[in-house]
Amino acid sequence: MKSIKHISIIIFAIAIVSVFMAFITPQDQKKGEKWDIPEKYQTMVNSYAGDASLKKIGKMLYSKHCKSCHGSKGLGDGSKAAQLDTFPGDFSSAEFKEHTPGDMYYMTYVGRDEMESFEKKISDEEDQWAVIMYLAGLQNN
Repeated sequence: MKSIKHISIIIFAIAIVSVFMAFITPQDQKKGEKWDIPEKYQTMVNSYAGDASLKKIGKMLYSKHCKSCHGSKGLGDGSKAAQLDTFPGDFSSAEFKEHTPGDMYYMTYVGRDEMESFEKKISDEEDQWAVIMYLAGLQNN
């Protein structure tokens, strides 16, 4: 009976140490460089901003194309995120919230490095803005 108790204590201790190590071990991912967004994108206006029906389309497209890296809540914790060299970003961060809709459009549809371009995968402008509107909603959560 004592040996079972000792084994349980050892397993519990290993579990606690493992959890602790996960938080203190440096992450392999680097933070991406600041985006250099052309002025024409910085000042872009979402001509679909008043169309609330696009949020559902945006959510569907986000789930299909973005969620695997950025995560369901946009925290950068998607199922493929750990495989990336660069952290995919946290849409709830103060830094990300400073971006204009045009900035988000550029980052999403032009892309760079591991953030691939989605200009061809989501070619309809209305759908593109639907994703941006969904991203903006994630920022407010």
